[in-house]
Amino acid sequence: MKTLRTVADLRSALAGHRREGETIALVPTMGYLHEGHLSLVRAARERAGVVVVSLFVNPSQFNEAADLEAYPRDEARDVDLASAAGADILFAPALDEVYPQGFGTQVRVGGALTDRLEGAHRGAEHFHGVTTVVCKLMNMVGPDVAVFGQKDAQQALVLRRMVADLDMPVRIDVAPTVREPDGLALSSRNVRLHGDDRRRALALHRGLQAATAALAGGERDAARLTAAARSAMDELGVQPEYLALVDPGTLDPLDAVDGREALLAVAARVGDVRLIDNTILIPDPVHTDATVATCLS
Repeated sequence: MKTLRTVADLRSALAGHRREGETIALVPTMGYLHEGHLSLVRAARERAGVVVVSLFVNPSQFNEAADLEAYPRDEARDVDLASAAGADILFAPALDEVYPQGFGTQVRVGGALTDRLEGAHRGAEHFHGVTTVVCKLMNMVGPDVAVFGQKDAQQALVLRRMVADLDMPVRIDVAPTVREPDGLALSSRNVRLHGDDRRRALALHRGLQAATAALAGGERDAARLTAAARSAMDELGVQPEYLALVDPGTLDPLDAVDGREALLAVAARVGDVRLIDNTILIPDPVHTDATVATCLS
């Protein structure tokens, strides 16, 4: 695996593969790789002849300076993990390679996809930072497919809208959330959970499980499903920033799970760490139980 730091070197390294007609996949990351990231690399490996993993902690998508400062970093570790997972290139540009002096352009997806959920609590500028850097990475790499995780379901919707609106020749694939054995969704921020906060962090997953169980028991009303989730979170002393049942394609609020897929999304702070999680609920109209989709189609 090659580690490259400039756009010129990256394009030079990919030129031969492109001439040979090989499919190129991109896995954008902010580093401190965990099994969730590595599952995306392996998924990309199945889809493409060349896999590029980007490693760039993007300051424009952080709305809290302390969160940016505390974000874990360990490039040497990331090199070993990405290589073992099957990456061909690790693209690790410096800040001024991505945002050179005088940089003044922003890619913005407007409307409900960026105003709701994460947008409402972190500000739409968070997603404008995401779309700007991912658009740049796609222009740098020129991938045929880019792979993201289900844990960031709203981000995937925003990026699909960007790709569609800008006629970008890349497919966005979404792979299942990877969890710890106890259910905690993997995140680079999990290393900041200490002491009892690690146990309390399970509140998000347990809330989603409680709603899923209520759905399996025949409940369809959004208010009662989210109440079941809140109650499970309360048992661990965690209050959600938001807990919402929405349409998984538009993020429009839903009053009930009425036979269509519904996205149940949650965010909460545990100590000084902000976590997100979600699941897609699908009622079975024949057997009146529920299944949980593991990825967005």
